[in-house]
Amino acid sequence: MERYIEALKRVPECRLRIIDLAWKIVGENGELDDNLMLHNLEVEAAVNEAKAHVSDTRKAIRLLCQLARLNLSRPVF
Repeated sequence: MERYIEALKRVPECRLRIIDLAWKIVGENGELDDNLMLHNLEVEAAVNEAKAHVSDTRKAIRLLCQLARLNLSRPVF
């Protein structure tokens, strides 16, 4: 199990563009900037990137849970 933990530590940080973009298109008052339409393609690309990251993260969690169950079911000698 320690090998898996060490492998996870080497996974690079993921900085989603949607976070920076949200700061860019929301005004100081918390309202969407009127220029939002100028960023429409950028917003769509950032949303798709975030959805892909969520999907990949869910897959990784499922695999880690499966590995944990396999390791727990093995006898300890």
